[in-house]
Amino acid sequence: MRIGELARRVNVSPRLLRYYEEQGLLTSTRLANGYRDYPDSVVPHVLQLRGLLGAGLPISLIKEVLPFLDTPQAIHLKDVQPEMLERLELELDRIAARIACLQRNQDALNAYLKAVRPPGNG
Repeated sequence: MRIGELARRVNVSPRLLRYYEEQGLLTSTRLANGYRDYPDSVVPHVLQLRGLLGAGLPISLIKEVLPFLDTPQAIHLKDVQPEMLERLELELDRIAARIACLQRNQDALNAYLKAVRPPGNG
């Protein structure tokens, strides 16, 4: 599929997809006319990439772990550096704290809505 179709399917701009390619997070082949061409299998890859970026992981870390997320069985313990494990654990702790904060905010908003809604409206 061409870049415009991929952009529509994953709800991002073509410019952002080109940026991902520049950063080494995404690859495409080129058609004879020079247009980028992506396989259908790239859609879940981009969605996962967006999720990792949305969770706040830095691109440098994503570049290291993204290839293994599709095929975790391909990871060999000897290939994993202690520094990488430490970085991932720090990111998991940070994400857990962010989730807890979001949960508190959700609970507070739900309590507010429950308090201000007229009876029988939700």
